[in-house]
Amino acid sequence: MSQPETAGRRRNRPALRLVETKHLERDDWLAVRRTGIGGSDAAAAVGLNPYQSPLELWLDKTGRSEGLPRPAPDDTTSPTYWGAILEPIVAASYTKMTANRVRRVNAVLRHPTIPFMIANLDREIVGARDVQILECKTAGAFGTRLWRDGPPEYVELQVQHQLAVTGKQAAHVAVLLCGQALEVFRVERDDALIARLIELEARFWHYVETDTPPPADGSESADRALRHLYPGNGGTVDFTDDRRLSSVFSDLVAVRDEIEARQTIEAQLKQQIQQAMGDATRAMFETGEVSFKRSKDSSAVDLKRLLLDHPEFEAKYALSKPGSRRFLVST
Repeated sequence: MSQPETAGRRRNRPALRLVETKHLERDDWLAVRRTGIGGSDAAAAVGLNPYQSPLELWLDKTGRSEGLPRPAPDDTTSPTYWGAILEPIVAASYTKMTANRVRRVNAVLRHPTIPFMIANLDREIVGARDVQILECKTAGAFGTRLWRDGPPEYVELQVQHQLAVTGKQAAHVAVLLCGQALEVFRVERDDALIARLIELEARFWHYVETDTPPPADGSESADRALRHLYPGNGGTVDFTDDRRLSSVFSDLVAVRDEIEARQTIEAQLKQQIQQAMGDATRAMFETGEVSFKRSKDSSAVDLKRLLLDHPEFEAKYALSKPGSRRFLVST
């Protein structure tokens, strides 16, 4: 046997079955997920998930995410809820479309040599030589645009993570678009990408093992995570002798000044067009168009007047709303 063949077989060893999930309670399943990086965590761990930052993922993996706003499992307004409900339908429709048989994998899988890499597969494909894993997805009207050129990057990374854990060579991603069109995309194993993914996931997992928060990345997710991690208990810190942070502060002030100036210019340009349009509601240009329409009339309760007339309502119907930290800059 040649050396390359030996290395290839060692690299593609099958995954270990970490824990059986058929009768596992949801809380226990979530606890198992916190022991490693799963496929759906992969893009967030390397900073390429548009919906979750490494910092927010770190909160979850270190047991600090309790109280973070997130949809409940039975929240029918959540895409996550509909994704779970429709997963069996997507899998059955995939079989009807491709004639490939599929079955559930009732276990959390672990990479044979990298303990922090785990995976939950939607389905494994049975009896097909050229493809072994099925990932089921759904996308609404807004999300459909992300699938125009194939699976979005964060889904691609999820599948490559699954191929790395299982040692498999290819996967199909079946996505139900707007509840009425099923598309199937093939994802081939990319060993160069997987090697880089493992390197970056290991870097994130080091943050977890050392209980060190990763840097915030400027996303809304990171903002949520920072407010949750540091609720603000008073006190003052003096950074006047910290040249790096003083430079960061100076850059922040300069950027905010630039944004303010740009916003003024934007308002002037917008008003020039509005003034030229007059009563017209639409204007065409060489490179695009604008609309300037009046919204529909609406009605609202005059809450201030209502409470003046019925002050007893304020105590009866008052809602307690927790405060949040405000970031104010002064120079």
